[in-house]
Amino acid sequence: MPTAVKPRRRRVSKFILSLPLKNIFVNMSTQVHDNVKQYYGSRLESTCDLQTSAACSLPCRPMPKSAIEALNLVHPEVTKRFFGCGLPVPEKLQGCRILDLGSGSGRDCYALSKLVGETGHVTGIDMTEELILVSRKYIPYHQEKFGFEKPNTTFLQGNMEKLTAAGVENDSMDIIVSNCVICLCPDKKTVLREAYKVLKEGGELYYSDMYASNVVPDHLKEDSVLWGEGMGGSLYWRDFISLVQEVGFSTPHLISASHIEVHNCELKKKAGDISYVSGTYRLFKLPKKLEMSSAIVTYKGTVPDYPCQLEFDSSHCFKKDVALQVDGEMAAILQCSRFSPDFCIQKYGHLSPFLLADNLGSSVKQCSKTGKAAGGCGET
Repeated sequence: MPTAVKPRRRRVSKFILSLPLKNIFVNMSTQVHDNVKQYYGSRLESTCDLQTSAACSLPCRPMPKSAIEALNLVHPEVTKRFFGCGLPVPEKLQGCRILDLGSGSGRDCYALSKLVGETGHVTGIDMTEELILVSRKYIPYHQEKFGFEKPNTTFLQGNMEKLTAAGVENDSMDIIVSNCVICLCPDKKTVLREAYKVLKEGGELYYSDMYASNVVPDHLKEDSVLWGEGMGGSLYWRDFISLVQEVGFSTPHLISASHIEVHNCELKKKAGDISYVSGTYRLFKLPKKLEMSSAIVTYKGTVPDYPCQLEFDSSHCFKKDVALQVDGEMAAILQCSRFSPDFCIQKYGHLSPFLLADNLGSSVKQCSKTGKAAGGCGET
């Protein structure tokens, strides 16, 4: 019988073995950051250079007219250098302070700055110098285009894993958005922790990103092109849910999703059985000591652009003046977030005999004590 060939052991540098685990991770993160900066700063000129349809993914619901108008006012050069995979534009933005993680050329920041108005402010952070220069260049242009007395946008160069070091204060933001960028970060848990820290209580993380159908193996993560396209660093979608809850956020609410097509045959072959989607989620920073109980909520129809109904996510559609029972966490979100004035919230409403009687349409036909037809007791 032939002698079995022993598999060759992979030799590991003594230098690597001598390094603390933390240092190894920091070195890997730095290399990933450098690769991403080179990929988006030098290699890609426009969305046409991307190897997937991520930047062309369409939302599952139409954008409000105000968001479309704001996007149409963004300078063409800014739009050309946009590489996102969705359009993270939440509702009710007037006067809000918004942070855009991985703001790139500033397209979303400028659209959002129009929607928050002069009383609001939008901050973008990106680590790629070339894109920061593009975004800062057009601050005066958009100020004049929107008719504002002073700019309401700021662009910071820095890492999402170090928001405080970049100049973002804790508990300072009403909303954080991100557009297909967290998948490019090697340490997603730290990114989410930083986002949680800088959000106010009741604040919202509303973002689009790429997600994988299975756990992405290590050898794909080491491919710089796959990582630059978002494929190497995409989270398995179930792991994402566990991760955000571990950090402290509410349960994620899925808003929209669309399949991502890989145009490059070589990259598609490397990905194998793994498929990708662009998904938009919203999650909230709720007060830690908060009693959660189910409630009956009624939408007042007061959110701008949504007078008849508010599609909060793919599972919750609130129609004006229609009472709807929600679980404790959803009741807490509506009570503690910027949407609180837009809802009538009745805790323990599901225990109200009056609401049940209204739903059943029942009424008293006779008095129980006399047995006579309703008179003094009154037919309702």
